Amino acid sequence: MAEQTVPEQTVVGELGDRYVGLLAEVSRSGRRLSRAEVESLRALGERCAENGQGLRDVVARCMGAGRRAWTTLPGIAGAGTVNELRQVGEALLIAAETALAALGEGHERAQRLAVRQEEAARREFIDDLLYGRSDLGTLAERAERFGLRLARTHAVAVAVTERPYGHVDPVVRRVERELTGRFGERDVLLATKDGRLVCVAPESEQAVLDAFARLALRPGPGYPPARRVATGRRHSGAGGVVRSYEEALDALDFAERLDLPAELLKAEELLVFPVLMRDRAAMADLVRTVLGPLAAARGGAGPLLDTIAVQAEAGYVNAEAARRLGVSVRTLGYRAERIKALTGYDPADALHRYTLETAAMGARLLGWPRQAL
Repeated sequence: MAEQTVPEQTVVGELGDRYVGLLAEVSRSGRRLSRAEVESLRALGERCAENGQGLRDVVARCMGAGRRAWTTLPGIAGAGTVNELRQVGEALLIAAETALAALGEGHERAQRLAVRQEEAARREFIDDLLYGRSDLGTLAERAERFGLRLARTHAVAVAVTERPYGHVDPVVRRVERELTGRFGERDVLLATKDGRLVCVAPESEQAVLDAFARLALRPGPGYPPARRVATGRRHSGAGGVVRSYEEALDALDFAERLDLPAELLKAEELLVFPVLMRDRAAMADLVRTVLGPLAAARGGAGPLLDTIAVQAEAGYVNAEAARRLGVSVRTLGYRAERIKALTGYDPADALHRYTLETAAMGARLLGWPRQAL
């Protein structure tokens, strides 16, 4: 049978009665509170927290009840001399200090438990949201508890750094503090997931995602910056959040494999890569057929493969490509001739050039020649 919540008024009444009753007993005997009484007060402090009473209110109610009952306490009313009154007063102050400390400990214990439970529920919700593992209707109801209305269109931004983000990372707190201070509560969710920092925001709050990216990349002195931030496209519904999140992760993965220099990535600008990799077997066949002969070159295929990629990035301006590769223009020309001789593809021909570039990009995505196809 489920435990019933104690009505607040009952707890409030018990708080005052228990506190005054203990003061009355101490005023009579002059003794210290027993261990059982202290633990009972801790339990009462927990119940006060569970019923929504703040610690300040608990202390105020106890002090007020004690003040009102002071002159009627047996030890105070029956004191015959100033010395007796002083002794009783000292015992009462010790008892009050002990009682309030015990109530505070219990209250804080309940608050810490509530925070842990809330954080556990939040992490579970984030897992279900980003992995799409829950019924969409139920997920939408849970989302409202954390400030999200999943019926809207959302986008997800993901930041990665050299050192994975932790749940209590100072950078996370800084980014959250800055976003909240600048935009308030605007249907935005900030969380860590698998060592990454994730921001979910509605389509209408693009400024939030832009600010998130800037803060993650430039968090300020003393805070490690993100290495990259990627933003998925905007999609509607709970399933849209999952899709946008996966697009952001894919963008980060492609940037890592292709060694792209950009810090800020947008999934819509990298859509060519999922298309290229949709048929992995076909891409592997293209790499083997077009670039496989490069493995016969002195030094292996690596240098020539880099030459194809850098020439394309430099717009086939030989001086710029040579500078980026760290070789002379003469060496670059020699490599270009070797590529043509081994593969049979001439970069001067538009179709050949496109085939070489596509194959080179596929090789980098597949990790060739480090990994066998």
